[in-house]
Order: sequence, then structure tokens, then C-alpha cells
Amino acid sequence: MITKEYFDFFAELEKNNNKEWFDKNRKRYAKHVKEPFKKLVSDLITEVSFIDSDIATLEPKNAIFRINRDIRFSNDKTPYKTFNGAVIAPKGKKDHTTPGIYVELNSKGMNIYGGVWKPDKDQLLSIRNSIAADTEGFLDVINGEEFQKHFGGLMESDRHKRLPKHLQHAAEIEPAIYKKSFVYKSSETFKSKKNPNIIDAVMIKYLAAKPVADWLKEAMNQE
Repeated sequence: MITKEYFDFFAELEKNNNKEWFDKNRKRYAKHVKEPFKKLVSDLITEVSFIDSDIATLEPKNAIFRINRDIRFSNDKTPYKTFNGAVIAPKGKKDHTTPGIYVELNSKGMNIYGGVWKPDKDQLLSIRNSIAADTEGFLDVINGEEFQKHFGGLMESDRHKRLPKHLQHAAEIEPAIYKKSFVYKSSETFKSKKNPNIIDAVMIKYLAAKPVADWLKEAMNQE
């Protein structure tokens, strides 16, 4: 169970992001952060698998990212992330293109992401062709009441300046065709850090995004 100690740990890590502090607090991390988050992810996999059965075989270890940052090519040399994150998708953290859900739990609350991040050339073309062929259906799910309420639409992303000729007219009607990624985000700050009902909060957002996720899956022929 995620408790106040989880949030306290990350609040302190934000101010003491160094190996010496982390080593001194490693047992605390294991007890109040690592193991509770693993249990949370396990429970989320179970809940999501009731809706999308292809998640059922996912193991928490394949969904959860390491807390250590990759600092090799970064100007920011702080060694640790100030949150825990996990991808609930069929292939877990190795899969950025199947629309599952990414859960990020920090000192204040959570960020939820979903959609298709940096699809390969063929996947991207399939999505673009699908938007062109079914613009109305795409807009219906993107503008859905629950999706707009929780996510507010698609995030801004890098865009291609040029498109194949057969997509140019459609892109004038729906500029989202220019996007390189089709990702959405929702953030929530927990009013109380004492045993917040995270699973219900995540599942509400998962269900709100499901029509968009399903549309994108079908667009990439993943259904």
C-alpha cells in the first residue's frame, strides 16, 4: 500500500538527490517506496487485465522503470528520478507504441500518460492514413467528454513539416496528421497523502482514455 512515507521519501529526495543520501535511506526506500510501488503495479495489472486481457501476462518487473537516471548524455547529473514510473502495456516498459497507460507517482501525486509515443515509420503512416480516412471518428474520440475532462486532448508533439501528397489535403482539415506522436497526459495532486485510493484514480483515467487508445490500436492494426 502506498502511504504517506512514500511521498515523504520523494519530497526529501528532491532536496537531497545524491548517492550519499540515497545510500543512507536505502532501507527506507525498499520498505516504503520500492515494494509498495511494485504491489501497486501488480494490482493495476490485475485491474487492467479485466478490461484488456492482453495485459494479463505482464509482470511488474517488466513494467517498472529503474529509479536511477541515465545521465550519460544529460546536463543534469542528479543520479535519481524523483518519482517511480511503470508502463501497463502488453510488453511493459519495452513498448512505447501500444496504447496502454504510463503511471508516474511523485511526491505530490501522479501523472498519467497514454497513447502512441514515437511510432515507427509504418505505424505512423497507418495512423495518419486512418485519420485521413476516418477524420470524424478520430475527432469523436479525441473530443469525447470524459477524455476531454481528464486529459484535455492530445499533447503537443514534434511535427513533420512535410507529408506525402495523399495526406496533404486531409492535414488541412485535421492538422493532427502532422504529429510524430499521439500522446495524452493527466495530472492529479492528492489532497491527502494518507493511503490515497490510487488504483481507482488510475482506472478512472484509464477508462476515460480507452476510446482513444482503442482507436489508435485499430489504426495501427493492433486490434
